[in-house]
Amino acid sequence: MALHSPLLPSNSISGGQVPSAKTRHVNSRAAEAFRLAAQSLHGSLSSPGELYRHLRARLGNPKAITAAAHKLARIFFRLVTTKQPYDETVFAQNEALYHKRLEKRLKTQAPLLGYELTPLLPGE
Repeated sequence: MALHSPLLPSNSISGGQVPSAKTRHVNSRAAEAFRLAAQSLHGSLSSPGELYRHLRARLGNPKAITAAAHKLARIFFRLVTTKQPYDETVFAQNEALYHKRLEKRLKTQAPLLGYELTPLLPGE
């Protein structure tokens, strides 16, 4: 089932070309609420807050707000349709996988750049 939301781009195709993949401008109170919620994630220490800051560094602020709002809308839709409580452990698992990939990449890049990685001992 496709999720149609005011936060999704309208990918219409005309003559085999996509005229515009930008997000539609709509007067939706829900879209505005999700965007405001996404903006408030700036200082949040939660996983969605980390996601927003990561997106903002990569995409810039306007696109990060829209992407984070879309993520919040998908979380909200999932919570409402399944009637289950919010589970932060899914984000924690994804964050752990991200850190493992980052560590692996650093271990391969460090010798190529002439550096040596040494792990910190607990308490340092």
